[in-house]
Amino acid sequence: MITEHQQRLRERYLAAPVMPAPAPWRPVPGGGAAVGGLLGIGFAVHPDTGHDLVMVVSGGGHGLFDAVTGERTARDRDPDPATSTPDAHPDLACPGLGPLAGSPVRIAGLFGGGLHATTPDGWTLDVVSPDWPHDRVVLSADGGGHRGPAGGTWWHVFHSRYSELRAAGFSPSGRTLAVATSSDLTLWTRPEFHVGH
Repeated sequence: MITEHQQRLRERYLAAPVMPAPAPWRPVPGGGAAVGGLLGIGFAVHPDTGHDLVMVVSGGGHGLFDAVTGERTARDRDPDPATSTPDAHPDLACPGLGPLAGSPVRIAGLFGGGLHATTPDGWTLDVVSPDWPHDRVVLSADGGGHRGPAGGTWWHVFHSRYSELRAAGFSPSGRTLAVATSSDLTLWTRPEFHVGH
């Protein structure tokens, strides 16, 4: 039995259409990438450009994407079976590739772990499931309160209708928002920001 409050929340989420993320967020060029058999993702920073990088672990190997340009910067179709999935490492990490070679990257997804649910300047990401097993990703500027209608202080930015959600969250820098499902990766980015003190 759900409470009246829970029922109102459920109805609010069910009524909210998928909508674009608000400014300053924008889709990464290309909008996303199809990644069959996606198991998980992790964030790192490019040592030369400072851009957020997203490492993708899938049944087809490992890939590395620039979260600002959307470009795939590295690919390993045949990673070492001993380290090809994050469950082989106590920190749920896989070896980095390309510009991250030699550095482990923590991976969130099918094997556990998680991404940041908040940014330093107050954005919040929640996963809600009013019509489980179809998860919805909600971005909010009100600390996750989801008050009022969608599009005011909260936005339903992704609906996982056809694939299983693997991970959703922000990069440690707070400049990238990622949603990974069993079949694709969707990214949003925003410019550099400074938190007031």
